[in-house]
Parts: sequence; C-alpha cells; structure tokens
Amino acid sequence: MITFEVNDMTCGHCVSTITKALKATDKDAKVQIDLATHRVQVEPVLADAAELAEAIKDAGYTPVKAEAAAVGAVPPKGRSCCGC
Repeated sequence: MITFEVNDMTCGHCVSTITKALKATDKDAKVQIDLATHRVQVEPVLADAAELAEAIKDAGYTPVKAEAAAVGAVPPKGRSCCGC
C-alpha cells in the first residue's frame, strides 16, 4: 500500500479527479481516499509510487509520500481544482 498526503485536495470533485487519474495510470489499482485527513492510499497492480505521484501531479495536485509528509501541515487555501 502506498500512501500520499494531498493537502490541496479539498472537496469531492478533487477526490474524483485524483481517483480517475490514478485509475488511468493503473486501472486495477485499489484506491482509498480520506478527504478529512487528505490521505490517498493506493494498492497498485502495475504502477510504482513515482508513476502514481506523477499522475496526481498531472491532475493538478501536490502529493507527498506519507512517510515524508510534514506533521500538522495545513492545507493551502484556494489551490484546489474548484477553489474550495
């Protein structure tokens, strides 16, 4: 399981966009997203962590591998796909 913290993911539309991006990269991956904690968990079948991170970046978000994520980081305001 690969876990990313995506602090600029702020709404359901963001969740949908990230899910679609990850599935486009690895269609059989299991994706679990917790919007409240800004966590994206992926159990990939074909893709590696770098490819998954790139897919999230290409969708317009800033993924940080969970082990490297800053503790207590505050989500940036107004940087989501829809300005939430």
